[in-house]
Amino acid sequence: MNSASLPGQKQLLKNLAIGFLPLLVFIVADAVWGTTVGLIVAVVFGIGEAIRQYLVNRQVDRFILFDTGLIVILGGTSLVLHNALFFKLKPALVEAILAVLIGLTAFTPNDLLIRMTGRYLNGVQFNDAQLQHMRRMMRGFFWLVVVHVLLTVYAAFWMSTAAWGFVSGGLFYILVGTYAVVEVVRTRWRHRKLQHQYADDEWFDIVDPEGRIVGQAPRSVVHGNPKLLHPVVHLHILNTRGELLLQKRSTRKDLYGGYWDTAVGGHVHRGEKVETALRREAEEELGITPMGAMPIFRYVHRNEYESELVFAFLLRDDGPFYPNRDEIDEVRFWTFGEIEANLGKKVFTPNFEQEFQLLKQVLDMGTQKAPR
Repeated sequence: MNSASLPGQKQLLKNLAIGFLPLLVFIVADAVWGTTVGLIVAVVFGIGEAIRQYLVNRQVDRFILFDTGLIVILGGTSLVLHNALFFKLKPALVEAILAVLIGLTAFTPNDLLIRMTGRYLNGVQFNDAQLQHMRRMMRGFFWLVVVHVLLTVYAAFWMSTAAWGFVSGGLFYILVGTYAVVEVVRTRWRHRKLQHQYADDEWFDIVDPEGRIVGQAPRSVVHGNPKLLHPVVHLHILNTRGELLLQKRSTRKDLYGGYWDTAVGGHVHRGEKVETALRREAEEELGITPMGAMPIFRYVHRNEYESELVFAFLLRDDGPFYPNRDEIDEVRFWTFGEIEANLGKKVFTPNFEQEFQLLKQVLDMGTQKAPR
């Protein structure tokens, strides 16, 4: 339930197409200079492209190396045997192997091809919704490749060299391009449909543990689905005596109503910067502008209800504070001793109890010591 499929989808199709560039170069060079020169040009291009991809991505592009290696083996065999049939069947063999990889990913729990493609996405982790979408896309792409393999085999046996060159090369890119356009249009249509369905709902960014945005989803879907990690901000406020300000959540709240919690906490809206969300939440909940708030840590909090990527900040402030009575029943400062005496007694939210331990570590490492 998000719109994050487009980047991964485009990148996947792009990476698969890049792997066939040596073949396309050979087809053009062969038509101009002949098979021997075409073979040399294609091999040199394949090696050069593999080096370029490594320098750019610091990863070895196995598709290009594999494709270039097959050009050497099958092209060399064709030259030695003076039989062009071996070389004409080469694209079908490459695509048949590719079809096996796609089929394993599309129709089984094995995500081999997605992991290989993920090397080009800077460590982005796909959530379940994205994986489901990519597998659906790969099922369609699998049948496209199978059809093209059969067409290439047919062209190798019963069509002219020029016709085979188009079928094995140009037609493949036409089919892939058409499929990519259809998938992009379909995904955007589905996204607009979701936007209309949840038009009155608040939307959040879906992120990976490093905070990189991988999609969006409405609040009603995020809450209740712990697989959808979304960002939130928390503000801890210490006064000049070293006491910690806490808010008592309104008893009207569905989740942990009447429990004591972090002084300020709230969601980061879709497309909103973390610092902007912090200022907005502080103004809405306590009527203050958190000038001088410092980021202190970031962590993932998970429970059976939701998963949050928490960006925690620290502020020194004695008040006054103006709590929002629709959200908060009470605010007051607590000593660290008072807090520790009430841990595990259903006085504080589980999120705060987890975060309190992290806060103590931060204060102990700094110059500010927590009062007992």
